[in-house]
Amino acid sequence: MKTFKDLGVDDAFIKAMSEMDIVQPTAVQRAVLPLIYEEDGDLIGQAQTGTGKTVSFGLPLLNRIDPDDDTIQALVLCPTRELALQVSKQLFKFTKFWDRIFTEAIFGGVSLDQQISALNRTTHVLVATPGRLTELIEKRVVDLSHLKVIVLDEADEMLSAGFKEDIERILKRCANVENKWLFSATLSTTIIDLANKYLSKNAHDLRLSSSNVVNKEIAHEYIICKNEQKTAILHQFLKSEGDERGIIFCRTKIATDNLANRLKEFNYNIGVIHGDLSQKDREKVIRAFKSHKIQYLLATDLAARGLDIPSLAFVVHYQLPDTIEYYTHRSGRTARGGKKGRSLCLIDTSEVKKIRGYERSLGINFKQLKASR
Repeated sequence: MKTFKDLGVDDAFIKAMSEMDIVQPTAVQRAVLPLIYEEDGDLIGQAQTGTGKTVSFGLPLLNRIDPDDDTIQALVLCPTRELALQVSKQLFKFTKFWDRIFTEAIFGGVSLDQQISALNRTTHVLVATPGRLTELIEKRVVDLSHLKVIVLDEADEMLSAGFKEDIERILKRCANVENKWLFSATLSTTIIDLANKYLSKNAHDLRLSSSNVVNKEIAHEYIICKNEQKTAILHQFLKSEGDERGIIFCRTKIATDNLANRLKEFNYNIGVIHGDLSQKDREKVIRAFKSHKIQYLLATDLAARGLDIPSLAFVVHYQLPDTIEYYTHRSGRTARGGKKGRSLCLIDTSEVKKIRGYERSLGINFKQLKASR
């Protein structure tokens, strides 16, 4: 098995990653790093959440930054504010023993003036959501003329969120950038069309099989039950997990709030995040969760992207997601950094066919558990 050293990664990055418990390259990293760590060129990569994408594009990106040049030299586009923050924080951690590189995250939901003020400071790497970046470009606050790298992270999610026009507007401005790297969990016709339009015809085309892009350290499980039994079964599962921590996913804000109210009757230490919360409130809950002040996080799929919290033992799908992609995004919150984890689905009999679909499409196997009595 190749190491990061074998892949040509500098010792300073390796040392920083080892402090983050990132010591063994994933399949995605082993495939991507030899292609773009030092060599210029475009890349289309299929990669699920939890397979180490940020390392795959983050190290090659940072390796190209000239710290003595105060211009924006790299741009990472993300679908959500949570992912933008997460990526910027990881890039910062990678450079602990590297040259001083300044990264700024910009996204909607916070003061535009505040972000404009932040961009007046030296910024080498800009991590942004497409909508807010477009606003700043129109105000002539952001200069992208010195870019060496542009990364589209979770391209499929950005398109499904309605950012296609913003992304195309940005890519047109970045037509001469030597390194355009697109990562997506799925490579739909729309994604391929976008790549064909804006990326080089000689772009590396990296499409890993499902068995390679799904984290093999996750145990996939399900319990068949009636809807009215779910809360009691979840309660028994949480009791059996003791002090372990995890995330419980629902499809809607209402379902998340309702479940939170029911779980509070059992005196569980929980936090809730969904789209109705302000950015400030979301960040407050996530900080509390990361600092172990909260044991369980209840969330909509808003949280399936961008949350990188070490040592989460499990995720529970209290309600199955709308798409198979979100199943992998949710499940990818556990088994991070080479650790093992569990992904438990609470389903009724009509949803068994969805589980079988996950098995076929993702190349995984589910184990059926019996509900505790």
